[in-house]
Amino acid sequence: QVQVVESGGGLVQFGGSLNLSCQVSASLFSITTMGWYRSPAGKWRELVASIASEGHTTYAPSVKDRFTISRDNANQMVYLQMGGLTPDDTAVYYCNSAPGLLRSGRTDYWGQGTQVTVSA
Repeated sequence: QVQVVESGGGLVQFGGSLNLSCQVSASLFSITTMGWYRSPAGKWRELVASIASEGHTTYAPSVKDRFTISRDNANQMVYLQMGGLTPDDTAVYYCNSAPGLLRSGRTDYWGQGTQVTVSA
């Protein structure tokens, strides 16, 4: 059974930093590319960073050089270090596999996410 629990969000000032964590319970985690997505209010959810099983990372242009994704395969954890935050980074952040999503039965699975709010 798949389970994902995101944590670490909060309210931060412009230019501040936050570290997000994601505990994953899923088979084949160690060989699955994982990603952090975000869903700003009223906008589509977007993939902002991904990390392959061997550690290769990719970033959306909007977060490149500010965010760092990492993973701990032994403990099935995924992390997102965020710096230089701006109000445009305000969103609910989710952890999931990428590009294909984790599945729960016949449906895509999403955790509850963690809210990041950046004040101007």
